[in-house]
Amino acid sequence: MSKRMIAQTAERLRRLCRRAVKPLMSQWNVSMSSKSSGVAMSKFETGQPLPYKLLSDKLDCVANRLKRPLTLSEKVLYSHLDYPGDQDIKRGESYLLLRPDRVAMQDATAQMALLQFISSGLSKVAVPSTVHCDHLIEAQICGEQDLKRAKDLNKEVYDFLASASSKYGLGFWKPGSGIIHQIILENYAFPGLLMIGTDSHTPNGGGLGGLCIGVGGADAVDVMANMPWELKCPNVIGVHLTGKISGWTAAKDVILKVAEILTVKGGTGAIIEYHGPGVESISCTGQATICNMGAEIGATTSLFPLNERMIQYLCATGRGNIAAEAEKYKKKLLTPDKGCKYDKLIEIDLDKLEPLVNGPYTPDLAHPIDKLGENSKKNGYPIEIKVGLIGSCTNSSYEDMGRCASIAKDALSHGLTAKIPFNVTPGSEQIRATIERDGMIDTFNKFGATVLANACGPCIGQWDRKDVKKGEKNTIVTSYNRNFTGRNDANPATHCFVTSPEIVTALSIVGCLDFNPLKDELTDSKGKKFKLKAPTGEELPAKGFDPGQDTYSAPPSDGSKVKVAVDPKSKRLQLLEPFTKWDGKDLTDLTVLIKVKGKCTTDHISAAGPWLKYRGHLDNISNNMFIGATNAENNEMNKIKNQRSNNWGTVPEVARDYKANNVKWVAVGEDNYGEGSSREHAALEPRHLGGVAIIVKSFARIHETNLKKQGLLALTFANPSDYDKIQPTSKLSLVNLKDMAPGKPIDCEIKNGGGSDKIQLNHTFNAEQIEWFKAGSALNRMKEKLK
Repeated sequence: MSKRMIAQTAERLRRLCRRAVKPLMSQWNVSMSSKSSGVAMSKFETGQPLPYKLLSDKLDCVANRLKRPLTLSEKVLYSHLDYPGDQDIKRGESYLLLRPDRVAMQDATAQMALLQFISSGLSKVAVPSTVHCDHLIEAQICGEQDLKRAKDLNKEVYDFLASASSKYGLGFWKPGSGIIHQIILENYAFPGLLMIGTDSHTPNGGGLGGLCIGVGGADAVDVMANMPWELKCPNVIGVHLTGKISGWTAAKDVILKVAEILTVKGGTGAIIEYHGPGVESISCTGQATICNMGAEIGATTSLFPLNERMIQYLCATGRGNIAAEAEKYKKKLLTPDKGCKYDKLIEIDLDKLEPLVNGPYTPDLAHPIDKLGENSKKNGYPIEIKVGLIGSCTNSSYEDMGRCASIAKDALSHGLTAKIPFNVTPGSEQIRATIERDGMIDTFNKFGATVLANACGPCIGQWDRKDVKKGEKNTIVTSYNRNFTGRNDANPATHCFVTSPEIVTALSIVGCLDFNPLKDELTDSKGKKFKLKAPTGEELPAKGFDPGQDTYSAPPSDGSKVKVAVDPKSKRLQLLEPFTKWDGKDLTDLTVLIKVKGKCTTDHISAAGPWLKYRGHLDNISNNMFIGATNAENNEMNKIKNQRSNNWGTVPEVARDYKANNVKWVAVGEDNYGEGSSREHAALEPRHLGGVAIIVKSFARIHETNLKKQGLLALTFANPSDYDKIQPTSKLSLVNLKDMAPGKPIDCEIKNGGGSDKIQLNHTFNAEQIEWFKAGSALNRMKEKLK
């Protein structure tokens, strides 16, 4: 780059920064002449420089080998290869060994991840890592009171996480800081980043051009222990955006449309890469919204190329120096090559995109806003809306809050308020403090809203809901990302619809699904008809962000003397015992614990909500295993027959009986088994209670890996119709396991009464993953290697 070009780029960055938030200009000191090694990844890790030079060199190596145009996803991913010179690279086939830049964990999953790290015997994490306390705060009254209550109830867990973070060198974000993905976007994400996070919505960071991938805690342990992280080389789905978002249409509608097109499993094994002229009409936080909800279509992750909106956001959040450094590598590393090939290409014209409302019970069932009322009546959905909820990690940015506040102001000017309970969840302490300073919280209060804590709350089932009884049929609308059965309030009769926060706000004024704010009129307090104005809101605060309270705790330079105590009598924390190694013998005459019918997400396998308090105690949380799954034998949940006693019992009770009597068992399921949350407890619990194999028609990506990590055989029917051959009373034998090899099916014998069937089961284990199975778990294998 010439001196003249450097000067021109630097001046453009300065203009963007001034436009974003003028008062903070003096803090940014943008300089394009800074060396890569002189710019830190974050203000919290001044000793960790941006890796662009190293990534660029690795990318050169890969590009020279492949000799073809690369997608953006490939550039970022392959530039993080452990061995770029000889790594086999075939999309959809080969397994990549990668070196992520950082690890992020939320408090519910961090407990088990840190317990596993402790059991590894290592003294300090090898890469920058953080813990974020956002999952254990229950929405009950209001933000301040709910936060105080959570700190009291969860003191033991918070103390454990804080002390373990100090001892092992992790940054610790205290309860009240905000939701993990918003904190990452504000402080840690940058274009070209490769990050793994123990939460399925980690892809939120793709809004800043990073490959941020949700994983289980065992994967996080690998990276924190300086082991390369393994990922099956993803395919790449391109989404070409044209036109411009405007009016009532929001960034959320882009991903709701993609979900409709691809369905909940259409993105499995692929990265979703957005590109095209339409990108520039979407704010950085809007791009994050789109990437965040890519988890609902099974995508490995999603991302956008470096663009002006990212530059503005980096500058507004005090990272103009990172923006300047990223600009140097824009063409080479942070945008796709011309002529690159996608495995599938989707075209979306933003000019024609209309607001969508997706649901209930699945995030891919899309209803255009003008068809929502008609479709709801036709399908018997309750038309009356009981509660409207905005915020969450998906939609809680300054822009989101501002656009919703504009709708609330419009309603208030006509003498109207929310007709139904309306809950607002700020994404972070920084967002809360800024919208309070700028008057939005006051507007929401006048509108009739309850402002909840800066936490996940109702989005993940942390909601002490009192307005309906369990089993009562009702409707709620949210700006969240996930709407599986019972997800928000543990009530299977709740019909949850997912949409943009703007549409939620508008629907909350009338309290019913058959209102279209684009066309329908309202009646004001004086009896006059009017239409709501289209929402408006600033992308970034003109006065700059107010950081609010300081909620970050940095680790000491030496944490060796810090004590991490786990009370042996604790009901919430339990040190781990290693799983037993495979004895080298075939697994014969296995009992079928449960044959699951229909959708089986990780919520069905390991429920959240009230069970979150046991995430650090494997034995106690195992009492929720499969309690939400439908038993094919009787179409009931949490009721199966004990094949030893012929008595009916709950799934955990029967599994514990089998374990006590050394009866090894399998679970059988259908398609996309384990979709949804990244929670590895859905794999740990079956392993802990005596399971040896999970046999299904197909797996969701993260869960399949989690099963392998814990030493379970994750197997799929070579012929999906063989699912029908297995009965509750069947005995299964998995034979010739000593010859298990990559790509080689496993023979299975099914005994039903006096007869038997022989079928084949496929698997995706590679050579190293087979060693995980033999060692009893990936953690056991890691210990063997470290020795």
